[in-house]
Amino acid sequence: MGTLDRYIARQFTLNAIALLVLLCTFVVLTSVSLNFDDFLEAAKGASSQGNANPGSAHRVLTALLLVIDIWGPRLVQLFVFVNGFVLVGAMGFTLAQLVKHRELVAMLAGGVPLWRAMRPIGIVALGFIGLQIAAQELLIPRLAPLLARSDRDAGKRDFAAFRVNLLADGQQRVLMARDFDPAEGGGTATGLYVLERDSAGRALSRLTADTARWDAAGERWILTNGQRRELRTDDPAANARAQVTPVRELRTSVSPTTLLSQRYRQFSATLSTRQLLDAASLPGLARDVREQLDRLVWGRWSGLLSILLSLIITMPFFLTREPRNMVAQSVKAAPVALGCLVAGVLGAAAPVPTDIMPVALAAFLPTLAMLPIAIAAATSVRS
Repeated sequence: MGTLDRYIARQFTLNAIALLVLLCTFVVLTSVSLNFDDFLEAAKGASSQGNANPGSAHRVLTALLLVIDIWGPRLVQLFVFVNGFVLVGAMGFTLAQLVKHRELVAMLAGGVPLWRAMRPIGIVALGFIGLQIAAQELLIPRLAPLLARSDRDAGKRDFAAFRVNLLADGQQRVLMARDFDPAEGGGTATGLYVLERDSAGRALSRLTADTARWDAAGERWILTNGQRRELRTDDPAANARAQVTPVRELRTSVSPTTLLSQRYRQFSATLSTRQLLDAASLPGLARDVREQLDRLVWGRWSGLLSILLSLIITMPFFLTREPRNMVAQSVKAAPVALGCLVAGVLGAAAPVPTDIMPVALAAFLPTLAMLPIAIAAATSVRS
């Protein structure tokens, strides 16, 4: 990489880091200012455990530490969400600086085409996208329990127990539990109740257990005092006399991950691609659930491509041979860049019936639509 490339790459990197820091600071300060009472409430509980009468200063300091505890993991996820906007903005600032100081004119005078300025920007952008992939696939799945916490759960390292309402699996069964604690032994359900049905939805048997502990190695629930009773809906007396069969385990597509995904809807976004593919390959999984998981997988990679295409589409607004008003150019480029990035995310997540087109193809529709626009934008640069 030559001197010119290193200079532009350094400027682009500094602009990207500055924008990322400013955006993250704004988001954190806004959220904390609106929800600081929750942190103070959590700090009151945390302070009272080690100090019978904590002072106001101690509570405020504890609340600030809890803010770091909550927002430390969230910043990793925030980087994944805003990386595309940061890269497009950094490219605009970098090229605007080159135009302001007449450095693009100097490049042209030296026989260097304008496209040379985009090469280091593209290389650095690929590096930022690589960091985004690493964060999404490696860091966020490990931080998933911390990311699902609310502000009131600051300082905690596990999920709170919760009730499991009626939940259908892929084997014509309906499950519910009085209480589910994901932090106990990989996941333990108390008061398990399972209604087994036929294909028409009629109840065939009822399975109950005092507790059910998830065995990750065997991908099953180990039951304590598990019992199955046959049901004959046309004869209630016979139901009462039906023989009870002991049951030691339950194999179902409903795992602790499924229960947490139902409890915390944003939890699916914290899974890696491998985890999503493993979940989609579970036998007996409902078709709509499998399609949703596939859409998340393919939409994730479609979103990465949309970032690169957005850079190319907005590049002609700033890469000009003669100096222009960069403020006016930025006003023109902002809605284009915002539309491309938002379309790349929302378009990939939009459900399209599989009888019309496969999930993988539907997820890449936004990038396919942007591809000819990017080609036209790239060829419109006069260097």
